[in-house]
Amino acid sequence: MSVTVLVGCQWGDEGKGKVADLLARRMDWVARYGGGHNAGHTVFLGREKFVLHLVPCGILQERPRNVIGHGTVVDPIYLLQEMDGLTRRGVRLDGRLYLSECAHVVMPWHRWIESLEGQDVRIGTTQRGIGPAYQDKAGRTGLRIHDLLDPAVLRQGIEEQAGRLDRLYRAAGQVPPQPIAEAVGEWVATYAAAADRLRPYVADTVTLLLAALQRDERILCEGAQGTFLDLDLGTYPFVTSSTTVSAGAATGLGLPPASLRKVVGICKAYSTRVGEGPFPAELSGEEAEALRRQGAEYGATTGRPRRVGWLDLAQLRHAVRINGVTGLYLTKLDILSGMPRIKACVAYDGPAGRLDLPPPDGPRLAACRPVYEEFDGWQESLRSVRRWLDLPATVRAYVTRVEEVVGCPILGLSVGAPRTALVPVPSGRRRR
Repeated sequence: MSVTVLVGCQWGDEGKGKVADLLARRMDWVARYGGGHNAGHTVFLGREKFVLHLVPCGILQERPRNVIGHGTVVDPIYLLQEMDGLTRRGVRLDGRLYLSECAHVVMPWHRWIESLEGQDVRIGTTQRGIGPAYQDKAGRTGLRIHDLLDPAVLRQGIEEQAGRLDRLYRAAGQVPPQPIAEAVGEWVATYAAAADRLRPYVADTVTLLLAALQRDERILCEGAQGTFLDLDLGTYPFVTSSTTVSAGAATGLGLPPASLRKVVGICKAYSTRVGEGPFPAELSGEEAEALRRQGAEYGATTGRPRRVGWLDLAQLRHAVRINGVTGLYLTKLDILSGMPRIKACVAYDGPAGRLDLPPPDGPRLAACRPVYEEFDGWQESLRSVRRWLDLPATVRAYVTRVEEVVGCPILGLSVGAPRTALVPVPSGRRRR
């Protein structure tokens, strides 16, 4: 049984798309296990840029078949737009893309509720209805893909939600974006048509993946967002609504936990996060703006500027432990070129003393101050480097120290946007 889980080890935006594309070359299946179209994975194929939000990155390789698992929440209209965009660019989907019949559906009223309840402002969400869709899932009132395939069930589900919407808006003393009775008719027609187009791709994906496992085929489980946006293990309440850690691959795809033998973690050479929430190693002012510009740190999904800071090794160490990471990729190392000195947070000074790992709750983390180690920087561009020994000594010292502090081997370094801009890190003493 060969199952690999790919997981972000920060607050998302770590560069999972590029590594997923790299690993997918050797896979038979690539399966997305959580999140919705609030996540964006970017892959460069030559000069072409692909930003995938629901379709797994394996679709850009010839070999693997691709699954959108039941742990995701799916906006059918957005998914069809993404599929149409891929088809126009010559990417073949038929027989290569499967959508779980049990995936919950993001509907227009989820965006309405997100704005009505202020979730988009309070938490800093992408305003795409993801949180309310997961709320309906947990509340056992959501629609699933198979519900859309039956026109009678679809209409009944929409009409039931219409009654709830009417009560919510009346209680809030607000007017909905569109008359609800009018919206119901539009939604029934729109989503019935979407269901007809998606029907050829809908499948019992649990059975598909378990059969692949029995045949000893290679499966890559593709996560979304990052460890510290996990609903339970992240910086709550400034988190997403799903399970983003490696364990989500089992629940979000129906794979047995014992099959998750290899966990590949992705981490930037510095830190970023989008939206509100504690960020101990955050930079501010011109220093932050310079790093943001150099790294083009703007959301692939929303275009929002990301908050930026130094690499937090205490956080990364914890992510390695939570996920059972067996190997790391360090991305965007090239962005640090030109800096005379580089810092990394190795611990925190908290109200009760020094902490080597982040506290489990947001308020305590917000009260922490970073304890930094400093490193000599490098002036050389790394973008043409492809061998470990061709890297400047200061780069190798920085990477080696990261590995020592987090207690996990680093497998490779991303030094630019193209597929080929990767430096394998040899194992053992040769790293030095």
